[in-house]
This record gives sequence, C-alpha cells and structure tokens, in this order.
Amino acid sequence: MSHRILFVCLGNICRSPAAEGAFRARAPHHATDSAGTMGWHAGNPPYGPMQAAAKARGFDLSDLRARQFTAADFERFELILGMDANNIADIEGLRPAGNDTPVRLLTDFATDTQADCVPDPYYTRDFDGALDLIETAVDGLAAHLER
Repeated sequence: MSHRILFVCLGNICRSPAAEGAFRARAPHHATDSAGTMGWHAGNPPYGPMQAAAKARGFDLSDLRARQFTAADFERFELILGMDANNIADIEGLRPAGNDTPVRLLTDFATDTQADCVPDPYYTRDFDGALDLIETAVDGLAAHLER
C-alpha cells in the first residue's frame, strides 16, 4: 500500500529534504515531498553541507528543490510530518476548516530516542546528528506504515 507523505521544516533546505531522501531510499513505493513553512529558499536545492552528509550515507538529495508549504498540501497528502513544534504550529495555522489530515512530529516515529524534535543543522552545524535522528525516525515511520 502506498501513502502520500509530506516532510516539513522551516526553510526546506536541510531537515525536510533529508527526511524525504532518507525515507524514499527506504520505502520508494510511497509518494513523498518536502516543504518549508517559510519560502526564503523556494526553488533552491538542499543546503550543500546537508547534501554532502546525506550522500555520505548513501542517499542523494540533488534532485530536490525547496518550496513553501501551502494549505493545499492538506488535501494532497495523507500524513504531514514536521521537524519541530514551531513547524507544527505553522502548519496547523494553515489547516483548512474541516480538514482532518494528520500532522505529527517526525520524531514521534523515532522509537529508540526521547528527542522531541530534529534540531536544525543549519544553525547547530550538526548535520550528522540530525541525520542520525532522521534515519531512526524514518525507519520507525516505514515500519509503522507497513503494519
């Protein structure tokens, strides 16, 4: 069974494209996309250091381009995953009346950690730490969807 899943962060150049890339490498039969709550980087590829860190782990982000999250995404996707509580609040602020598309933190699926968010490596500079958490979470997500 295939699902339509959207990964969302702030600018759509680090965390959400990395989550999309990691997830599609593990579960390519699902339809995925990523977006940012802000449109600063629309049309740009993922941030170079994140692309390099992802490539070192075996997944390529070079074909992805940033875009801004819109209210229409609630209709296009079955599950929307934010990277932190601020992303979730921004996403929920655009929810159309009557829409019930689930919005959750990606880290809800990271069963072996107590992390409540994926810290933004654009600011922390810890690309590998962010990828460790993202990979754990997308593994949990893939297992959850296969049940």
